Amino acid sequence: MRTSSNPVFKNLPKGPGGYATFGSGAAGASNAAFRQGQQQYGADQYQTATPSRAMTVDDVVTKTGTTLVVLTIAAALSYFMTSANPGIAPLFVFGGMIVGLVLVLVAVFGKKMDNPGIVLSYAVAQGLFLGGLSWLFANVMVSPTTSAGALIGQAVLGTFGVFFGMLFVYKTGAIRVTPRMTRMVVAGIFGALVLMIGNLVAGFFMDGGLGLRDGGPLAIIFSLFVIGLAAFSFLIDFDAADEMIRQGAPEKSAWAVAFGLTITLVWLYIEILRLLSYFNQD
Repeated sequence: MRTSSNPVFKNLPKGPGGYATFGSGAAGASNAAFRQGQQQYGADQYQTATPSRAMTVDDVVTKTGTTLVVLTIAAALSYFMTSANPGIAPLFVFGGMIVGLVLVLVAVFGKKMDNPGIVLSYAVAQGLFLGGLSWLFANVMVSPTTSAGALIGQAVLGTFGVFFGMLFVYKTGAIRVTPRMTRMVVAGIFGALVLMIGNLVAGFFMDGGLGLRDGGPLAIIFSLFVIGLAAFSFLIDFDAADEMIRQGAPEKSAWAVAFGLTITLVWLYIEILRLLSYFNQD
């Protein structure tokens, strides 16, 4: 399987012939570091793994759908609570962001990517985060004449439009996932991250920082670049999930696929919402 740009798919352990040890005691004993290559377990570890039904596409769809429903409910509650009391927006935004990050780190370092409790808890945390953030973008960072519902609706439609568009591209083979493409996407993600950090640091010394998030032409170009990275990340994630199914990963592994796809969807939604806000500023 090609190395994924997604930290969840990136750290999936596998046993001989596939992913049969995913989520087992042997997998949990792995000391692989964050974003390192997949680990190959010995035959003895593979034999001690608990037998499990192989994962199917239906399992992936069901687990991903469940995760997104939980996230959507939490986001809606967060948004309406923030609308009633704007003062709690920072609590939802920063609290949800920090809890979500901690859960990702626990899942990746602890080899618990297939734990439904962690996955659904992440969905709740990110839902609270996105609800508060969406309220801020739609009511504070844009022109007062902008319709909050329209802005958020466009961001949601754009997010799923990109998702299903890239799924179609992947299924038709219009763009092949190759090691070279994967390396380029990963390099692009790290490059974008470095630029974001540089822009943040520069913002302490000059107004607008490097201009990557001030709503100007450069900010629009940068957002389009990041959206492109997220879109191509879906191709790599789809390829990783396909390989897991072909290799007979256990049914529980579908939670890890749902986890990874949700991370990318959240990232994409935020960037699309940010881009739309640029076009609706005073």
